[in-house]
Amino acid sequence: MTTELSDLIGRIYDTALEPDLWPEVLAEAARFLPGYAAALMIKGGADQSGLIHYDDGGIDPHYKQLYFDRYINFDPTLCGNFFADPDAPVAATDVVPYPVFTQTGFFRDWVEPQGLVDFLCAMIDKSPSGAAIFSIFRTKQQGMVDDGARERMRLLMPHIRRSVLIGRTIGYGISRAETLADTLDSVSSAVFLVGAGGRLVEANAAGHAMIAEGSVLRAGTGRLIAGEAAADRSLREAFSGAETGDAGLGTQAIAVTLVSQDGLSYIAHVLPLTSGARRSAGAGYAAVAAVFLRRVQLDGPAMPEVISKMYGLTPTELKVLLAVFEAAGINDIADALKVSPATVKTHLSRIFLKTGTKRQADLVKLVAGFAASTRLS
Repeated sequence: MTTELSDLIGRIYDTALEPDLWPEVLAEAARFLPGYAAALMIKGGADQSGLIHYDDGGIDPHYKQLYFDRYINFDPTLCGNFFADPDAPVAATDVVPYPVFTQTGFFRDWVEPQGLVDFLCAMIDKSPSGAAIFSIFRTKQQGMVDDGARERMRLLMPHIRRSVLIGRTIGYGISRAETLADTLDSVSSAVFLVGAGGRLVEANAAGHAMIAEGSVLRAGTGRLIAGEAAADRSLREAFSGAETGDAGLGTQAIAVTLVSQDGLSYIAHVLPLTSGARRSAGAGYAAVAAVFLRRVQLDGPAMPEVISKMYGLTPTELKVLLAVFEAAGINDIADALKVSPATVKTHLSRIFLKTGTKRQADLVKLVAGFAASTRLS
C-alpha cells in the first residue's frame, strides 16, 4: 500500500469526527483516483430529489444548482447508481452505451459545457427513501473511466462508507477528534472505547447502561463481548484490525449487526483511533478503537444490510425488496431493475418464502413493523 493511499484513508476516517474536513479530503480523493472533482451526494428515490452534501469545489456552483433544479430527472445514470451494490464503482458506460449517453439533453446541456466526459460513482448507503453516493467527475484530461480508476475506487470505498455511516450514527455531535474522550456523554448513541484485544476502557452513559443490562453487549473478563458468536467474532476482527491502523480494517464488515435478547436490532461501527488526528482521542485511555452503537431505523444508513442479514437475502433479492417500495407493480419493478417480469416474480417468490410473507403489501408492513420496533426513542 502506498503512503499516499494510507494517508488518504487516515484523513477519510478523521472526517467521522470532524466533518468540516470533507472538502479537502474529497479533493485528495479526486487527485488519487484521478478525477477533476469529487462530491458526496444524496439522491432521492421516487421523487428524484437530491443535494450535494459535501464537495471539493471543483464543480461550478451554477452547475451544481442546475443539476438538482433541472437535470436530476434526466440523468440516465441515476437508476444504475441507486440499484448498484454498495462500494461497487459505476461509470456512465455501465448504465447506458456511451454513444447514447452523448445524445441525451443531460450530456449536451450539463456534462459537455463543463468539459466533463465521464463519471465514476459508488453507493455509500441506500434505503427506500434515497441513496448517498460518492462521485468522481472526469474531464478530457483524465479521460474515460478505466480499470485503474475502478480499482482505486474499490480501495477507498469501504473506508468512505464506514466514515460516513459513523458520522451519521453519532450525529456529528463531537466537534473535534481530540475531544472525543471528554465529550462521550454528549453523544446519544452508546459509545465504547476499547484497548488492545477488545479490552473495554471507557464508555459513555448510554454505553454503561447497555453493559449493565447485558442484553446486547457485556464486559466479560474485561473485554467487550457481543451476545451472538458470529457478531462477537466480527467485532474481535475489527478490533484486531484497528490495532494495526486505519488500513487494518480493510473491507471487513462495515457494520456489525447485533441482536438483543428481546429481538431488537442494533448496528455497531468501529472507528480506529491509532492513526491520523484521532490518535489523541484515545490516547488518555490507551484505546485502539471507538465503537458506536445505535438502534436500527427504517431510513437508517444500514437498514438494507440489516434486512439482508436477518432474512438471508441475496444481493439481487435485496434489490427487488427495495424496489417494492419504489414501484407500483411487477412491470415497474422489472423496468427499474432492467430485468424481465418473470425474473422479478421468481425473486419475489423466494423473498416471500424467506420472510414468511405472501404479498408485496406484506413485505412493506413487515419492514415497517420491524423498523418501528427498533426506532430510537
